[in-house]
Amino acid sequence: MSSPPPTTRLRFDLAYDGTDFAGWARQPELRTVQGVLEETLSTLAREPVALTVAGRTDAGVHADAQVAHADVPASGTALLPDGAVPDGLVRRLARMLPPDVRVHAVRVAPDGFDARFSAVRRHYAYRVCTAPSGPEPLRARDTLRWPRPLDLAAMTAAGHTLLGEHDFAAFCRPRAGATTIRELQRLDWAPVEGERDVAEARLSADAFCHSMVRSVVGALIAVGEGRRPVQWPASLLTEGRRSSEIHVVAAHGLRLVGVDYPDDGSLAARAATTRRVRTLG
Repeated sequence: MSSPPPTTRLRFDLAYDGTDFAGWARQPELRTVQGVLEETLSTLAREPVALTVAGRTDAGVHADAQVAHADVPASGTALLPDGAVPDGLVRRLARMLPPDVRVHAVRVAPDGFDARFSAVRRHYAYRVCTAPSGPEPLRARDTLRWPRPLDLAAMTAAGHTLLGEHDFAAFCRPRAGATTIRELQRLDWAPVEGERDVAEARLSADAFCHSMVRSVVGALIAVGEGRRPVQWPASLLTEGRRSSEIHVVAAHGLRLVGVDYPDDGSLAARAATTRRVRTLG
């Protein structure tokens, strides 16, 4: 029996406006980022191309700096005609893809690279506008309109009580067999320079579970309005299950803004570590 042809793993760096997508993950009869990209890449390669992504975003969530990988034949396709990525591939993808998805770079991935499991942290941003008139028209698709003033210092203080490794079950939509233990490494709020009454939260963690960022932001907004004390979000960490007290904010204010990876020599080890289910203690 003949062995399968050799493959090469490609890394894709991309961005998208999530407004008109039903999220990243392919779903039957729905427009998704994965579906659009895989169909375009498969047309180019003239055979199916399957993508693995660093972080699956929900419907309406955007990405400035998403990362994905795909294993493709080592040569003989438009993606790797002679075993190397052609110089014009990014321009060709720009012509074929719809305007709400852009592939910024394609390159051969180093040994051991896995877009999802090799990542050491993800970075998200969430934008909120408290101006009475709402966000500026060009930012309306990625900025939440909030009708009341917010105390950013109180929100940052509350966010800092969540830093560290915890079970974030109170802030996550449960998934069978998935852990909700995460290490939140950064959570700060600041005004956006040059924009009237717009603030942005920056959150970094080794990983985020389903709906975690939007739930955390919703809890912090309750603090920023004065409806909850600064220690309230941290008190939810002891609940061990999704809290019904949290208002989950709208998806469109959220953007994936970065994914970090270790040095090339540590990629495989990091992937192996990430695949192990974590427990506290």
